Amino acid sequence: MMLFPDVLRTQAAFVLDTCRKAGVRVATAESCTGGLIGAVLTEIPGASAVIDRGFITYSNDAKIALLDVPVDLLDTCGAVSEPVARAMAEGVLVRCPAVHLAIGVTGIAGPDGGSPTRPVGLVHIAVARRGGSTLHQKAVFPGERTAVRLATVAAALALLAAGVRGDAEG
Repeated sequence: MMLFPDVLRTQAAFVLDTCRKAGVRVATAESCTGGLIGAVLTEIPGASAVIDRGFITYSNDAKIALLDVPVDLLDTCGAVSEPVARAMAEGVLVRCPAVHLAIGVTGIAGPDGGSPTRPVGLVHIAVARRGGSTLHQKAVFPGERTAVRLATVAAALALLAAGVRGDAEG
């Protein structure tokens, strides 16, 4: 039995193959996805050649302690923001010298937690590449919690692929 839909597994296999060919090691920092990005990547045989580790930093305290996300950034921008997603991904690179590419994901999966300015479904995804720029994508995904989380995983895998290629834009 497979845990993820075929489309996500195909996407994950593509990311892993691209990383393997480029000699790129990857780590994840996940909030709203709770480890789903790491899980879909490691569902693919041979993932150990690419995946280094994953951080599930659901709370602000975890983001601070494990990824060195600045407290003032969380206070001024909020956990679900572009600066925090970037800080999560960049924090992985600081903590993990063997990693070349890191992804940070934060968002509001629902059903609670949304507001008029930060609706349920809002996510920020950032991919940081050692020696390169950090890519960012903002999205508002429709649907219930599981749909938002799976859509976030798909978008994260696409941005990871862009990061491996070194695309200027995700």
